[in-house]
Parts: sequence; structure tokens; C-alpha cells
Amino acid sequence: PVLDTEDAWVSVEGPVSIVELALEQKRIHYPLVEHQFVLCTILYAIMRLSLKGVKPLSLFDSKGKNAFFKDLTSIQLLPSGDMDPDVLSVRQQFLLKVVSAAVQTLCSSQKDREASEEEYFPFEKGKNWPTLAADLAQYLQISEDLVRRHYVCELYSYGMDNLGEE
Repeated sequence: PVLDTEDAWVSVEGPVSIVELALEQKRIHYPLVEHQFVLCTILYAIMRLSLKGVKPLSLFDSKGKNAFFKDLTSIQLLPSGDMDPDVLSVRQQFLLKVVSAAVQTLCSSQKDREASEEEYFPFEKGKNWPTLAADLAQYLQISEDLVRRHYVCELYSYGMDNLGEE
């Protein structure tokens, strides 16, 4: 980008402006940032929903694991479209576990004190964990429909038929 400056500012001495510093920075490799975001989302879901026995790095193949420890400006080999079926199975189990835990948490909190999801997760207004799991399924190469079907089955199994119908 071209930055126009007034003549009065050209002769000013001092530290380099933050805009010039930002323009000098290397460009980040966006798919690598997106890959990091997926890991952060997985870790947050594990923490927030108290999932036991989940090994977050087992959800990634060797290329994916190696990419986590590289500079965000470097061009890295990320997992391609062909994934190991074992990794896909672990990913699918994880997403279904997230949905089950979210529905269980929501239902138990409503039965205990008739609380809404916003009251139970006060810092996460508007955060819908099953929808987040379905969105995460796209990144993890798992069928969204499978996650949504599991969500509906969980709602019916906990007696929330009206939400299941929606």
C-alpha cells in the first residue's frame, strides 16, 4: 500500500511509525494460522467440556503435528485431502464426544435449576457447542451431517424432543 504523508511529517525525527513497522513484517501463511486455530478450538472444547482421555495431537497426522512448531510466516506442508482412516476415526469420535458432552451439560444444568445455556456458560453467550463441532468437522474432514445427526439423537435421548425436531 502507498502511504501519503504530509510534508510537515517528512522531516520529523524519532522512532519508526507502527504503520511502517507493520508493512515491513513478513506475510503470514494463512492456512497455517487456520491450522493453529483448529488446535486452539479443540483444546478449548476439551477444557470447557471437561473431556477426559482425549489426546489432542492424536487428531492430526505427522504433517499436521510438525506444522504446529513452525513459524507462521513459513510455507509448510499441511495435511492433504487423503487422510489415514485411523486419524479420521479418532476425529469423528472426538467430535461426537464434544456434542454428547455439550448436550449432557446443557440438560443437566436445566434439570438442576432450570437454567438456560447462557446462564450456565456466562462468558460464552451465543456459543453453541454442537454448531461449533459441526463447523470444526469441515476442518477435520468429517461429515457435518454425521455430527448433526448425532446431536439430534442426543437431544432425543435426553428428552429434549422439541429441540430435536428443530
